[in-house]
Amino acid sequence: MTASSPGTTPSSSGRSGPVPAPRPKFAAAARPELADTRMRRNLRGATAALRGREAAAAAETADWEDLREAGRAIKDDALLDLDSHLEELERAVTEAGGTVHWAADAVEARRVVTGLVRATGAKEVVKAASATTREIGLNDALARAGVTVRETGVAEMAVQLGEDAPSHLLSPAAHRDRAEIAELFRRAVPAAGPGLADDPEALAAAARAHLRDRFLRARVAVTSANFLVAETGTLVLLESEGNARMCLTLPETLISVAGIDKVVPTWDDMEVFLQLLPRSSTGDRMTPYVSSWTGVTPGDGPRALHLVLLDNGRTRALADEVGRAALRCIRCSACLNVCPVYERTGGRPYGPVHPGPIGAVLTPLTRGVESAADASLPYASTLCGACADVCPVKIDIPDMLVHLRGKVVESRRRRPVPTPEMALMRGLAWTMGDPRRHEAAVRRGARWARLLSRGGRIRRLPGLLGKWTEARDLPAPPPESFRGWWDRTRA
Repeated sequence: MTASSPGTTPSSSGRSGPVPAPRPKFAAAARPELADTRMRRNLRGATAALRGREAAAAAETADWEDLREAGRAIKDDALLDLDSHLEELERAVTEAGGTVHWAADAVEARRVVTGLVRATGAKEVVKAASATTREIGLNDALARAGVTVRETGVAEMAVQLGEDAPSHLLSPAAHRDRAEIAELFRRAVPAAGPGLADDPEALAAAARAHLRDRFLRARVAVTSANFLVAETGTLVLLESEGNARMCLTLPETLISVAGIDKVVPTWDDMEVFLQLLPRSSTGDRMTPYVSSWTGVTPGDGPRALHLVLLDNGRTRALADEVGRAALRCIRCSACLNVCPVYERTGGRPYGPVHPGPIGAVLTPLTRGVESAADASLPYASTLCGACADVCPVKIDIPDMLVHLRGKVVESRRRRPVPTPEMALMRGLAWTMGDPRRHEAAVRRGARWARLLSRGGRIRRLPGLLGKWTEARDLPAPPPESFRGWWDRTRA
């Protein structure tokens, strides 16, 4: 299937427009985060609290496993007939007075949204939290077009004011504590005042005072959507602060950007997801604000609704028989909160969009594993399986990580110049393919290894092998090999 309307051609690579500066590999990007003890302490506290709440909320529901299975089945059915559901969604949205735009990649999505904002003449837009708009780099694109973007969630506003990068799907500022956010508001938010306290109520009040006038004068709003109901053309958004609902009701023009994977077939399907998502994201029985909007209604809400449906590599992931299950994801963040790797590194080493275990599979699936940074993500895991245990739609993330590691290895085999690791593996394969070569290599290798040992341990190997001994010692090999002992004792 294709997510393009007639006259548009999806990008075969799924990449997001101009090639950005190369990102570092996960291990290199994680080093400064591991050294930030304050960030690690903040993240550890946040994820531990969410883990407890989510476990308690799931335990309350006697049919929790049945709900998970239902969520899995609904999403799989939606993905199986995604082309048909997208066409049905377009018809329903259009009949309700909305306009659907198809974007094959991030470049096209930025062009569409920027054009829509320019057409209104607005120089400022209010925006509700959206990983999808972050995926396409919308804020920077609008800034280049002379449009100011106002993030309206407290956490997103803190990230924007601090010129920071988000670290969590649910709370982008989870790596910051209240004292840091209060200090940031004192500096950057005039309404906060110099005596702003660092308790949640005071911070929320300062954000409310800062944003109130901006909401009232906004002519354009940009939001995402958690679900797109194909049957009715309804967009559904769940949130905890009410800022997104302000974006949905006050401005004259509403632009919603959503991935094509957000489609569910019928309104009845929402019964399952409205139980799964809040329990798996915040540990609540229900989300404080559940907003749904269908087209436009004269005299009520925006006068114009634009839905931008984004592919950006999703059809590439859909073509992968193993990896397509990642498109079930409902962005609950439960996998982040149980991941031992994420808890220590935060979300930024995973890249600018999808952090944690789900990011380690979604980013390589949609972008490919050609770049060193994307190829490193499937290895950012201990494969402990905790993420699969808590996923509300039963995505087997560890299985996908192993699958993607195989893709990384295969991609390296096709390179004209092999990587040092691949050259080493080929050399080992040649050596171990013949008993005489293997025996000679073991004998000589053991001799050199004993020369490198001190006190019966090898603490530092030379060259690329030194990566192994950065984190562990090796025992020195014994004076006699097993084969030598076997031959001697048998003789």
